[in-house]
Amino acid sequence: MAPPHQAPKRHKRNLPPEAKSVTKPAFKLAEVRITTLRPAFAKSLEQLQQICFPTLADSELLHETHFLRHCELFPEGNFVALVGSEVVGLGAGFLIDFDFDNPDHSFTEIMDHGYFSHHDPAGDYYYGADISVHPNYRKRGIGRLLYEARQGLVKRLNRKGIVAGGVLPGFAHYKHIMSANAYVRDVVARRIYDPTLSFQLKHGFKVRGVLRDYIVDSAADNWASLIVWDNPDYRPLG
Repeated sequence: MAPPHQAPKRHKRNLPPEAKSVTKPAFKLAEVRITTLRPAFAKSLEQLQQICFPTLADSELLHETHFLRHCELFPEGNFVALVGSEVVGLGAGFLIDFDFDNPDHSFTEIMDHGYFSHHDPAGDYYYGADISVHPNYRKRGIGRLLYEARQGLVKRLNRKGIVAGGVLPGFAHYKHIMSANAYVRDVVARRIYDPTLSFQLKHGFKVRGVLRDYIVDSAADNWASLIVWDNPDYRPLG
């Protein structure tokens, strides 16, 4: 395979000062606390979005007003990772009946512009709206804890599983030499490593397809994967 092309230049956004930190803080995973969403976290979570997703359009990011609305709708389904009092990770989502026969959708559409207004308390699936960890805290196990919190919720609520559109950050290096479909196939086959999709596959997700124009992401030309985690403990009712 030809060597990957250099990723395109990303548009710049004025980031909070903590985004420029390059020193990895020392901490133990046991110090990480996973809790549910509260209004007090809303502003810090907005800053976390800006830090974690520098290539996304601002309209695709979740802001303080969105998080305050999520607190009203489904706080028990939105998880925050803390190290001490610092917000370092997020696992956001809501319940929905997902139509796998007509799976094409956009991030903005299904999220109702970030407000999660399509949340259905009786929905069969948890829709994974966002999972993110501050760059200074990545590769330490926090993402795994957030995924486990989501999966635990789905099991407790006896829902069928988790569905999500997954960003493809690594596609920026390959989009000039292959299609998004081919890229995802190679990631699934472990011929290519993608920082997001490879992690999701490791944690039990399966790819159901790709989503065109899912999210305004200049690096990945708006492509995303459609992924599903099936709840092994699901018990049909009735």
